[in-house]
Amino acid sequence: MQAIILAAGEGSRMRPLTAKMPKVMLPVAGKPLLEHIILRARAAGANRFVLVVGYGADAVRSYFGDGGRLDLCIDYAVQDKQLGTGHALMAAESRAEDRFLVLNGDVLPDEEALGELARGGLAVSAINVADPKRYGVFTEENGYFKSVVEKSKNPPTNLANAGIYLLERSIFEALRRAPLSVRGEYELTDGLNLLAAREKIRIVELKSWLEIGRPWDILAANEILLKDLEPQMKGEVEPGAILKGNISIGRGTVVRSGAYIVGPVLIGEECDIGPNCYIRPTTCLGDKVRIGNAVEVKNSAIMSCSKIGHLSYVGDSVIGESCNFGAGTVCSNLRHDKGNIKSYSKGERVDSGRRKLGVIMGEGVMTGINTSIYPGTVIQSGFRGLPAAVHKGLVFSK
Repeated sequence: MQAIILAAGEGSRMRPLTAKMPKVMLPVAGKPLLEHIILRARAAGANRFVLVVGYGADAVRSYFGDGGRLDLCIDYAVQDKQLGTGHALMAAESRAEDRFLVLNGDVLPDEEALGELARGGLAVSAINVADPKRYGVFTEENGYFKSVVEKSKNPPTNLANAGIYLLERSIFEALRRAPLSVRGEYELTDGLNLLAAREKIRIVELKSWLEIGRPWDILAANEILLKDLEPQMKGEVEPGAILKGNISIGRGTVVRSGAYIVGPVLIGEECDIGPNCYIRPTTCLGDKVRIGNAVEVKNSAIMSCSKIGHLSYVGDSVIGESCNFGAGTVCSNLRHDKGNIKSYSKGERVDSGRRKLGVIMGEGVMTGINTSIYPGTVIQSGFRGLPAAVHKGLVFSK
């Protein structure tokens, strides 16, 4: 089985985390998001892949290479301009086999449904959602796909398009006949609508589905994926450190005396942890992360080479690479009224849907000592803070 993964977009809703890194390469539970998707497709029977790349293509190529490390074959197609999902798939036409899976590079499907999708004739995937207004939804006839109705005030069904398909080369002819969307793009769903008029297309309903579309979705993904964490102890744990639950510690990492870690927690390679710190469940630390004395980290993703100075608190936050926290930096994560935290996506204030959410911090940020950061704050890459500063809302580099 061949799988084509659409991975060319920047992921503008994920900024500032994607300022220098494509969304598909953001770390989730210790691996790039794209690697999790590839491994799930492999479990469903795919062993030949075409990655459609664009923004940050070099980072994708250098990490995955020809696929030999994962015991599969990887080829690449380039989408120079991001002109829609249909345009992305057409970029891979010359490499497409007679029959292939198509996956979006920001969706984690459940493996069982993915395996069912891969068996049989043409198919689309759906997920039953409570709020279908946010999605394109499927209509059906006699159990088969009839059409996609894009985001509507009155959706005809609750079957949201999950963005995973089993297709044949006939989709390319349909895409060439499809009109441009109102956004001036070539949409894969328009091709599917044309294809459904001539061929039967199954609908396979997923049991679980996670779209990594906004920065705080990384926290949700970590919570799910760390449930299956297999503990590995490759580093050094000093006497006096206490570890409870499933905890994975990478090669070259030192966990110093007095550290108290409750799993599931994943710690990368060459990290320096403690002494006398508290790391709480569903935390993921990248490589070369420093967690100082009297630091507490809870349910957070801290990317490689970041340093959390002593006497700091990081709760429900996503911290980019190479950040440095001045001593006493506090990332608050809860409103006094216990309401949902509002944050920012593409510059617009949005409801995160989370009762607890700290800071979303881009690459290379430095905070001053005794800094306070409000819940839902987004700090752009390269920002330099002053001592005793208070940050809230959207914080830009000066």
